[in-house]
Amino acid sequence: MRTPESAHSCDIDSAHGRSPVEKIREDLKTHVINKVIPANMLDQDTIYHLQPSGLFLIGGPQSDAGLTGRKIIVDTYGGWGAHGGGAFSGKDSTKVDRSAAYAARWVAKSLVKAGLCNRVIVQISYAIGIAEPLSLYVNTYGTGKRPDNEIKQIVLNNFDLRPGIIIRDLKLKTPFYEETAKYGHFGRSEFPWEQPKTLKL
Repeated sequence: MRTPESAHSCDIDSAHGRSPVEKIREDLKTHVINKVIPANMLDQDTIYHLQPSGLFLIGGPQSDAGLTGRKIIVDTYGGWGAHGGGAFSGKDSTKVDRSAAYAARWVAKSLVKAGLCNRVIVQISYAIGIAEPLSLYVNTYGTGKRPDNEIKQIVLNNFDLRPGIIIRDLKLKTPFYEETAKYGHFGRSEFPWEQPKTLKL
C-alpha cells in the first residue's frame, strides 16, 4: 500500500468572474488547498499552479468543446486500459486530452517495440498554461527488462512531451481526424502515434 509523504504540486484552474487573479490565487490556497490537503503534506518544496494561465472568464462547453462520455472508452482501450477521462472527439490537438493521449500511446508502443517491456502504462499530467508536463509515470507491471525508473528516464531522454512538440512530431495538424471518429483511435497503423519511435538507449 502506498502512503503519501508530501504534496509535490497543487494545480487548480477555475472559471471565475471579473476578479483580480492574485486574489483568486490567494482564495484558492486559503479556502481550498489549506482545507483539503493536510498541513503536514505541504512544505517549502510544494509547487503551486493556481490559475497558471491567468484569467479564466469563459468556461464550460463554450471554451472547451468535446464529445464527452460515451465515446471515451470506445475510442481508446475498450475498458482494458486506464484512461484519464478526457474525450478526444470534438477537441483539437491543442487540448492535451487528445494530443497527450496520443503521445502516451506513442511512448508505450515505442517502449514495447524496443524490447524494454511487454506491457506498460504511461501517464502524463499537465497544467493549463504550463508547457512542460507536471509529472510522468511509467509502470511496466513487472514486465520491464530494466527498473521502471530507468525506463522513465529513457522516455525523458527520447521524447519531448510539450504539447506544441507533440503536435509537430505526430503531425496533428494533418486533417485525418474524420478517420479517427470511426473504429477507434488506437491499433490502426495509418496514424503517426501507432508508429514506434526508434529509441536511444
